[in-house]
Amino acid sequence: MALRVINVVGARPNFMKVAPIVRAMRADAGFVPRLVHTGQHYDPSMSRIFFEELDLPAPDLHLGVGSGTHAVQTARTLVAFERVLLAERPDLVLVVGDVNSTLACALAAAKLKIPVAHVEAGLRSRNFAMPEELNRLLTDRLSSYLLTPSADADRNLLAEGHDPARIHRVGNVMIDSLLHHRREAETRSRVLESLGLVARRYAVLTLHRPETVDHPERLAAALRAISQVADLVPVVCPVHPRTRKLFDSSRIDGNLRLLEPLGYFDFIKLMDHALFVLTDSGGIQEETTVLGVPCLTLREETERPITVSEGTNIVVGLDAEQIAAESRKIIRGEGKTGRLPELWDGHTAERIVAVLARKTSAPTGA
Repeated sequence: MALRVINVVGARPNFMKVAPIVRAMRADAGFVPRLVHTGQHYDPSMSRIFFEELDLPAPDLHLGVGSGTHAVQTARTLVAFERVLLAERPDLVLVVGDVNSTLACALAAAKLKIPVAHVEAGLRSRNFAMPEELNRLLTDRLSSYLLTPSADADRNLLAEGHDPARIHRVGNVMIDSLLHHRREAETRSRVLESLGLVARRYAVLTLHRPETVDHPERLAAALRAISQVADLVPVVCPVHPRTRKLFDSSRIDGNLRLLEPLGYFDFIKLMDHALFVLTDSGGIQEETTVLGVPCLTLREETERPITVSEGTNIVVGLDAEQIAAESRKIIRGEGKTGRLPELWDGHTAERIVAVLARKTSAPTGA
């Protein structure tokens, strides 16, 4: 019998991860995939355009959870998704990443004794002030299939006492989307022309994590650093809706351009042709590694250390002088280079489907 799988998406980073998995499942007669959108990101610029560009089918169900505190958002998702599970009775629930929807849906499934597969299992920042770190740890504990992107994730899970039989290193599924759509983004996007940008003569900035933008002292430190960079090279920043008002109320000297949120094709092309990228996003650390673009991470740690040990990433924190110094190195042509990590080859979704096809029954998480 075909395996009935509910694939969960909630926030924008999930879309790039689930799209290749759903595509691989739909190509395999052994699967009946369903797609549930929790609605954690509900603005059209943050959601609908990504479904269109990633060829992701319209959700079978939309929970409409919306925004709220972590507790409110998680609780709404938990209640709404339990109703879905009771009606659908799937054989498996697949969740990705580390957002509130990830944890809530994993918990609802585990309580109903429905096996959970967690894509991007084992990533750890060791920063327990990050809500995402709690979501990662708890989701892994609830999951029957721990689908990891790299060897460090395997080691983290083993050190935490997880059953080795549950751990499956499959690679980085978000890179499947990047490699699948990179050429299309290059030919279809006109973002450089519309912004008047010249390849390798600008930097890209993304800044959205609550631990930075919701704390005045940390945000002020970030803005001081950004001002120094913007004195050296033009900086373009697609602004997350929740942080736009913070940027608008802050003075940043230098050549900084705030942009509306971009679609997937436009943002990939913008990164692909950048001189370097400054970010607090985990996924962008991975994408810049594959694109070969130097990345400066504006955090004190990363849950993706392979992007530092093998990729183009440098973790610089919010030290304005260090950020400016590393930016100058890149401008001089001395930016960090790296290599493609193992299994980041565009075929992760196929390996995920193969794992699930081999093990169609497994004990629920402890």
